Amino acid sequence: MIDCFEKHLLHYLKGTADYGITYAPDPNSNTLFLTFSDADHGGCKDTGCSTGGYLVKIGSGVVSWSSKLQSIVASTTEAEYIAAISAGKEIRWMRNLLHEMGFSPSGPSLLRIDNQSTISVAKHPEHHGRMKQLDLSWYWLRDVVHKELIAPTFVPTADQPADILTKSLAKPKVELFCGMIGLARC
Repeated sequence: MIDCFEKHLLHYLKGTADYGITYAPDPNSNTLFLTFSDADHGGCKDTGCSTGGYLVKIGSGVVSWSSKLQSIVASTTEAEYIAAISAGKEIRWMRNLLHEMGFSPSGPSLLRIDNQSTISVAKHPEHHGRMKQLDLSWYWLRDVVHKELIAPTFVPTADQPADILTKSLAKPKVELFCGMIGLARC
């Protein structure tokens, strides 16, 4: 017996079977790679937990992504910060991989976030007092930002393709963000 969710999933898969990721130079960026992170606030109706997500682009196409329900109930800033930590760990891995391949990133890697408060917490340690219930190990992001390995920067929500990983969106938004990550019909 197929339930409604399974029908929806099968319908989605049938409708997107001819999609692929296109890789080309990104005319809007001169960085080796670009990372976006986002979170919805309390999106899970059962637990109140948020979904965090990130994606990493090289050129015009996405090469890495994640969407995961967070393990704690958190404020908007905290949820965005937790998502940024996951993205930051992926940035460190990507920097190491590219370095081993002979492409050493010059300067900090950009982490695009659509929450000014989260950026402030990552850049300025004095703001961590507002998030006292977070485990101290989650302050790792502050340290790599201070070492200038990662640079959190603001991106307007309208230009945040990681939104596609954290919440339901209207079809025009989905199409816009798919284009931003290089996903298109082949």
